[in-house]
Amino acid sequence: MDKLESFLARAEALLARLEPLLPPARPEPDWSAQAFRWRRQGMAGWLEALPAPHSVRLSDLTHIDRQLAQLVRNTRQFIERRPANNVLLSGARGTGKSSLIKALLPEFAEQGLRLIEVDKDHLADLAQIVDLVAARPERFILFCDDLSFEEGDDGYKALKTALDGGLARRADNLLVYATSNRRHLLPERMSDNRQTQQHDGEIHPGEAVEEKVSLSDRFGLWLSFYPFDQRAYLAAAAQWLEHFGLEMDAEAERAALQWSLTRGSRSGRVAWQFACDWAGRGEEERRAE
Repeated sequence: MDKLESFLARAEALLARLEPLLPPARPEPDWSAQAFRWRRQGMAGWLEALPAPHSVRLSDLTHIDRQLAQLVRNTRQFIERRPANNVLLSGARGTGKSSLIKALLPEFAEQGLRLIEVDKDHLADLAQIVDLVAARPERFILFCDDLSFEEGDDGYKALKTALDGGLARRADNLLVYATSNRRHLLPERMSDNRQTQQHDGEIHPGEAVEEKVSLSDRFGLWLSFYPFDQRAYLAAAAQWLEHFGLEMDAEAERAALQWSLTRGSRSGRVAWQFACDWAGRGEEERRAE
């Protein structure tokens, strides 16, 4: 009896030490939410509902009218169960790529749109996510932000399969919208252009280049974003100041330009950061600028 009690005590102590290392039981997703994040712990992954997702209004986004119109049109086709494309938004940082995707949620949530944010490191779990949502009536956009890969990343092939489907059909109620600073998602090197020269033992280097662009080719719609000029930057700053109930007067314009100089760039993100700083100051502090 003493040996049994000793064994049970040791087993209980061992379980107490192991319990923090074990993943929680996978909960059933709260399908009433409008946005989700794919979470992972150990070998388990689950959809975590986001009750108050961060988003902006489409009307707050300036100087990306063409990109906005194309993305909204594609999303509307998807919501209405018409053919639509996976989308890659690429280009200069801070120009509204991620904000544009987030702004789709308040625009289309009542029509059944849902967002699922997936970190690049968890793309190997895409098959699990597809299985979870495939039978749902909602329309899901898989949001991959700041996407890029190095050769050999596990998520690379998983994403290719999710975009085009393997032997199994891809889910009809799911699209992938990704943002990246790289058009082709993989690093491109000078040696890639030397297709007639043997490089690192590659007999057919041209085929290696084809492999690098094959992932971006699986996005049916490419939207390119470009750095803001001064006029576009000031318009974005004025828009965000209006969001805070302020006007873009001569004093604010001078401060906005000075802010962009200290940051070394002009973009919608920099305009937002300026507006936060300017609106957070008192009136006397703004006059003293």
